[in-house]
Amino acid sequence: MREFTSFLAPLMRDFVAYRTVSNRWNDHDNSNLWLFDEYCHELFPTVTELTQEMIDNWCSKHKNEQNNTCNRRNHAIRCFVRYLRERGKTDVNEPIYLKKQKCKNIPHAFTKTELQNFFRACDEIPKYSRYHSAIEWEVRRLTIPIIFRLLYSGGIRGCEARRLRVKDVDLKNGVISICLSKGINQHYIALHDSMWSLMKKYDAEIDKIYSDRMYFFPSPGNSFFSKEWLLYNFRAMWRKYNTSRAVVYDLRHNYATENINNWTCEGFGFHDKLVNLSKSMGHSKIEDTRYYYNLVPGLADVIERISDDAIIPEVTY
Repeated sequence: MREFTSFLAPLMRDFVAYRTVSNRWNDHDNSNLWLFDEYCHELFPTVTELTQEMIDNWCSKHKNEQNNTCNRRNHAIRCFVRYLRERGKTDVNEPIYLKKQKCKNIPHAFTKTELQNFFRACDEIPKYSRYHSAIEWEVRRLTIPIIFRLLYSGGIRGCEARRLRVKDVDLKNGVISICLSKGINQHYIALHDSMWSLMKKYDAEIDKIYSDRMYFFPSPGNSFFSKEWLLYNFRAMWRKYNTSRAVVYDLRHNYATENINNWTCEGFGFHDKLVNLSKSMGHSKIEDTRYYYNLVPGLADVIERISDDAIIPEVTY
């Protein structure tokens, strides 16, 4: 793990420890806090106290930078300043939170053939590679088919799958406890029988390599895989047989929209179903789940015809 080197290093280490114990720390925030530390170390080598100038210069919106990107970049710094203020260690103001911009990215709508192609590629990873060590390649070959099927069938975030610990997976009852998540809300996922069976087989195989592993999907060094590892392997598997563009997060979109689509064929208690979906996806607000409602073509018309439930109004991103 990279070490902090600026005059803020002791405070940053305490802050990271606090957020980690609270299950509110992730790779993205850690990288941005480290970059801010490098900035302070290089530009303010003799300074001993955090100033408003440092915060404002670092957190100001870059040219051509979107509001949402700027907010994500500054999230760790905003939390760090708040942490210091609450403990009386600074009177510097937190960076301003910019108004969210509507996301223009349209999630990819998977076809049955595309998904079959993708998972076929995941299952076709050869047993040997002359460019990687035998153990490293075997772990990759075992992990990729399972982790992407879990993302597809469980609707969890990539970071939640990567950081899943052995103790979070109850293979006796087929339930996953999501603790290391985007937010602080712990939630549970009930595995489909087919996914449950695959997870048990994977656990038995990977245990032969890492018998004392901490993470369910272990990387070399008894750690978890990086975000870049997940994105790279998704692209590699996707592009083997498909020509359309898709990203790994589209699997989560697909989980939500497929569930909502299925409700048109069942008895309706639309609000209850939406609440259950929201909990399973780990959303802190039901409005975040309502977003997917607007991605399902024509669903509002179907609900209006066959349900007495109030129609959910359109929500912005």
